[in-house]
Order: sequence, then C-alpha cells, then structure tokens
Amino acid sequence: MAEQVSRRLALGVGAAAAAWAVTPDAARAAGPTDPGPPDAGPGGPGVDRVVDPATRIRQAYQQQKAAAGGVWHSHVALRDPAGTLQPVVADDADRVTQGYSVQKLAVAVAVMDKIDRGELRLDQRLDLTADIILGGSGIYFLQTVYGDELTLANVLTALLLVSDNTAVRMCGRVVPALEINEILAAKGFAHTRVEPVANPNRFYLGVTTPRETHDLLRRLAARTLLSTRSANFLLGILRWINGYHDGIRRDMSSAQRSRVATKYGADYDTRGAARHEAGIMFDATGAPALTYAFFADSLGDLDNYGGTHPAVRAHAALGRLLLDTVDTAGVAASVAGAQPRQRLVPFRPVNGG
Repeated sequence: MAEQVSRRLALGVGAAAAAWAVTPDAARAAGPTDPGPPDAGPGGPGVDRVVDPATRIRQAYQQQKAAAGGVWHSHVALRDPAGTLQPVVADDADRVTQGYSVQKLAVAVAVMDKIDRGELRLDQRLDLTADIILGGSGIYFLQTVYGDELTLANVLTALLLVSDNTAVRMCGRVVPALEINEILAAKGFAHTRVEPVANPNRFYLGVTTPRETHDLLRRLAARTLLSTRSANFLLGILRWINGYHDGIRRDMSSAQRSRVATKYGADYDTRGAARHEAGIMFDATGAPALTYAFFADSLGDLDNYGGTHPAVRAHAALGRLLLDTVDTAGVAASVAGAQPRQRLVPFRPVNGG
C-alpha cells in the first residue's frame, strides 16, 4: 500500500507527440493560457505563455487526481496532426489492476470475435432463467419473474449500456472463461483476463492495465480488433445517450455525449473503493480523436456509487476538458478524413404511437 501511494507520477509523451508543435495563434484560439511567474521571460511581466493541448491535459489530470485522492493508474492518448493517437498521460499505465465492470468491454469483444468467425450469431437466442440471475448493476434482476428468450444482441446491449451483471453470465454460456482468455491472448493482450471459477461458464471479471484498455479501445475504433460491423455494433451501444452519465459525460449536451463511447466500473476491496472509466472520444466528423483509461483505487466513500463521489467528480471535470481539447486541437481536416468514422443516428424523442 505504501509503495503504491508513494509511486512517482510517470507522465510521458510519445516521440511524435513530443514534436507536436502548436502555433501561438492556434493555441490561443484553443483557450487556456498560463500567465507564468512575474518574470516570465522576454516580453516582460504578464506576457502569457501558450499551453499546448497535451500540457493542458496533463495539468488537469494532476489537479483532479490530487483532489480525488486514492491511487490512480491512467492512460490518455490524443490524436496528433499526423492522425495518430499519441500518449499524453501515462501514469503507472502498465499496472495490472482489477478492471471491475470496465472488463465487460473485453467480454463483449470475445463474444463478437466468435460472431465474426461464424460460431455465434447476434440473433441467437438464450433463455433467461431464475438460476442465472445476478444482482448489482443492471436490469434483468429487476424483472422478478423470468422465462424470457433473449438474443445475444439483447444481452450485449444490457452488458454495455447498463453494465448488467446477469449479462456477464449469459455471455459465459456461449464463451466460457478459458476461451475468453484464449481470444484475448490471441489478440495480443498479455494481461487482460477474466478469472475462471469452478463452473467453466462463470468467472470473475478479472484484470487489465490502462495501456491495454487504451489499446483495445484504439483498435476497436480503428476496426482492426473486430470486423467493421461488429465494431460499429459495440460502439453504437457505448455511445448511446441512455448509458452512464455521472462521470466523463456529465457536463455535456446530448449531442456531445453521443460522441463519447464510455464504460464505467466500480467496486471496492480491502484497500478502499475503486472508480474506473475508460472510453473513446470522437470528433465532430465521427473520427476517433482521443482515448482515456482512468483506473483509481484505494479511495474513500465506499458506498457512494453516484455522481458525488470524488473520483467521479474528477472524471466529470476531465471529460469536459478532454472534449473541449478534441474540439480545439486543430487537427487538419485532410488528416481527420483518413480516419475510420463511426456515425451515430441522432437521438430523437418519440412520444409513443
């Protein structure tokens, strides 16, 4: 515990990102500046120093991390002018940590991998019986009576949109724990694993690292992790505005929320509470522009799963800044045009009928 708390903050920028120069005019148009000390250099006192997007993100991250407390393991990557996601925050990013419900992303990827290979179908049906019901987050346990026939598409939607725990067990019926881990290993993930139990079709959600979570998200958005159809299906669920709003997406309009594909995870252990959130932000054209993976543990306020938890407040503050950075980073349209896009049908209210 003491080693975790005293671990130095390791913030890094990739070689390409280090060379990422923002012109004074573009950076000033982006907004925040740092006035610096009174003797701020040539030009005399009071001359603003432009803060580039990467620095602004790192500064905000450090501030929010300090305010929330706990031990953080994080990775943030921002698209550079060449169109590549470059790390701007790498804080203990290779720490193997309990992913909690963020791991449902990996479970969904394993199911979709079998669908891509023709071994499962989205319209395949499973019966929902009382013995498989698991409480906690989700919707299925609220029904109180069971006997439904659910498609895999229904199960995956509940898994990712409302983080349904019963849906995890339903996925385990078609992709057992050991097979999930084999699929993840074959896709190059060294640490992201579920934890098998005696029943081969059930498991604990297991572990991951911030860097591997970033890699999963990056490859999902790039359509290199799954087929385009499967990637669009998962991203469409993660971006929908009926999903999780307390963290990254809290201070956004409905249109802005639809540009963020996010997954939240929360639990606690002997060290304290854990509050995680990971996802992708898209620019206004639908091209992926930023990934974030925030894993925070050893926190207080164990029983507060709402928006007032300090770490969740930190996620909300960071989410607003990250989206503003995406919108003002000034990546050329020609570069953005080379990126794969994920378009979403705009939300429209329907009053019955």
